[in-house]
Amino acid sequence: MDVMSGFVIGFIAWFLVRYGLAGLYTVDQNERAVKTRFGRADRIPNKTTLDDPISELLTDEEKPRYAYPLVRVIPPGGPYWKWPWERVHKVSAAVQTMNMAQDLEDPTANHNGTMLEAVTKDQLNVGLTGQIRFRVSERNLYAYLFGVKRPIVHVMAYFVAVLRERIANYEAPRSSGDDSPLPDAADTGVSINDLRKNLRDINEHMERECQTAEARYGIAFDASLITGIDPPEEVESALAAINTAHNQVSSEISLARAAADQRIVQSKRAVEIETLNASAEVEPLKALAAQLTELKKAGPGSLQTYLRNVRLQIFAKAHRVIMEVDQ
Repeated sequence: MDVMSGFVIGFIAWFLVRYGLAGLYTVDQNERAVKTRFGRADRIPNKTTLDDPISELLTDEEKPRYAYPLVRVIPPGGPYWKWPWERVHKVSAAVQTMNMAQDLEDPTANHNGTMLEAVTKDQLNVGLTGQIRFRVSERNLYAYLFGVKRPIVHVMAYFVAVLRERIANYEAPRSSGDDSPLPDAADTGVSINDLRKNLRDINEHMERECQTAEARYGIAFDASLITGIDPPEEVESALAAINTAHNQVSSEISLARAAADQRIVQSKRAVEIETLNASAEVEPLKALAAQLTELKKAGPGSLQTYLRNVRLQIFAKAHRVIMEVDQ
């Protein structure tokens, strides 16, 4: 009996340690977890990602394809406990940064993950450098954990495909008020100038196009940071010469426009001055006419009296008077 009792006590102690204490777990602050029972995720009944706003950007054709069940997310904290037939899958919820040229399946691709190549609409092979920031979507952990084997590989492939398509067809928006006689880069066939000047527009376009990645693969993009677009070395000097000439012509046109605007302003000012001078000469005449009209109304001899007084004032100021005498 003592041996049997010791065996039972030992088995109970082993069971408590193996499936009691070992069943305790915690979730860190930058982690989220999902529990599975016999390989099946703990789901929210009758709920899928189609009931979540993240699926609003999917097309009607894509929605049935990316309808994932919503799972119960275990928040940071603990200790939690699980049964022996349960398994806990933890993921990092922190924002991660990745070189957009990095190929997770082939580290030697894209110049050892340092530069991504793309072709512009004028058949110029350019090198792209930059980063992307992403995070695991807490609202679609099923897709990230169980939907595809390596979600980030799918997301990166989708990102690169969209980026190359954008580079191949990009044309810089021209403002409605731009009446410059100079041809823009689209007319001269140097589309890399457009790309370099509009990196912000390209980054915003990539963020918009990749918003569906959260519903597709459970990864949400925080930002696309394309920082450099470089042409091949053999055309760099030619491109620099084109840009220099373009800048010189633009400078000359700007100076000509400034001089023309200055002359227009001066002409307007001269017209205003001459108009004011003419008004100043006319006003005394108008005032004199009004005064004579009032004197005429005073009586028949009022004008003669006025003229006599004016003559006397003139004679008083004159040094010599020549008068005509009738003979």
